[in-house]
Order: sequence, then structure tokens, then C-alpha cells
Amino acid sequence: MASTLRKITMAVLAPAMAIGATVGLASAPASAAVWNTCDQYGNTSLNGYTLYNNIWGSGAGSQCIWANSGTNWGVWANHPNTGGIKSYPDSKKVINKSITSLGSLSSSYNVSVPSSGAYNTSYDIWDTDYDYEIMLWVNKTGAVGPLGSSQGNVTLGGHTWTVYKGTNGANEVFSFVRTSNSSSGTVNILPILKWIKDTKGWFGNETIGDVQFGFEITSSSGGLDFAANNLTVSSS
Repeated sequence: MASTLRKITMAVLAPAMAIGATVGLASAPASAAVWNTCDQYGNTSLNGYTLYNNIWGSGAGSQCIWANSGTNWGVWANHPNTGGIKSYPDSKKVINKSITSLGSLSSSYNVSVPSSGAYNTSYDIWDTDYDYEIMLWVNKTGAVGPLGSSQGNVTLGGHTWTVYKGTNGANEVFSFVRTSNSSSGTVNILPILKWIKDTKGWFGNETIGDVQFGFEITSSSGGLDFAANNLTVSSS
């Protein structure tokens, strides 16, 4: 489910909220990460990617993020078993190209995710004006679902998705939910953007600003581990 509160994912632009006491990175890899933080909006840039801890939802618990590189990172999160999204720890690659000027836009992912809790693993793609949000859910677990109403199924970018169209009150949201869970693969993003633009006419020649990838966590009671073993975004 989308929210305008994470469309820029910077602490200065999000409201303050009470967060439970943070804990040490007990679940981080045995080899010392090059960066880690338990700060609510802790962030850093590595190898052309920006990483965010991004605990933005009300009623959130503790969460810590670590990274070995911009493409290999993970999160330990302990959020209560209550409704509402608590966080979207993610990595971001800036594109800043219009759809028609893009020759290619794709991403490969390999993740390790828990079998319990409530969350989705998703791309979050924004135009530079933040009028439109395109979410690509590659897996989901527990009581989570996208905004809007179903528009049917479509096969695009190497995957079959159920498409949802809705709004969060500030921007339109197009969610593509993979019809079966996947922990690794490659998504050809550009055909999805062209389908929205040319086939459906839901927007025009938007300039794509950010491609984010992360874990939208609703609950992870007791502490759960999420890892992006390898996540790359490439464009031309």
C-alpha cells in the first residue's frame, strides 16, 4: 500500500513519531558491514545507490539496516503485529530521464525474506513531480494488499502481474502485484512504463526520477531478517 510519507524518504520531510528503543545489529552478517544504523531515517550513499532505514509509519517498533555495498544490504525489524505499514527500508537509484528518452530500464533482484510477518518486497518508482507512483510487488506475505481496484492481469517485463489502480489522496498509484511470489529475477521496467503511458493512457511522457527497491513492512513481531543479497538497477 502506497503512502506519500515515503515519496522522498528523507527525515526532514516526514513527521516526527515515537519509535521504540533500537537494538544492536545482532542479526547482521558475520562479516562486518561497511555501514549500519538504527536511526529512524538513517541513510547513506554507496556505489551510486542511496540506502534508507525509513521507519515512517505510526506504531512502529525497532529496525536496523546494514549494508556491505549499495547492492547488498539488509534489515532486522521488530514491528508489532498491528495494522498499517511501519517502514519501507530501501535502496534508491536516481534515473531522471523521460520515458521516451529511455532506451532501457531494468533491474535484477535476489532477496531473502521471512516466512512469517506481514510485508511485501517491492519496487517503488516515482516521476520527478511525485504525481504518480508505480509499485511492482515481487513477493508478499501476510495481511497486505495494494491500493485501488483490480484492472486485471497483464504479462509485462518478464512477469505476470495483477494490476491495481488507485490514489492515496495526493498522487495516483499503479500497483503491479506478481501473481506468484519470487525471490530472484530480472524485471524489464521500461515496457511497464510504456504500457501505462501508451496502452492505458494513465499518464503522459513522465520523467522518471527514482527507482526504489525495498521491503514494505507492516508487522515483524519478535524480530525478522530481510536481505537484498543483490539488487541492481540499470538504465540507458
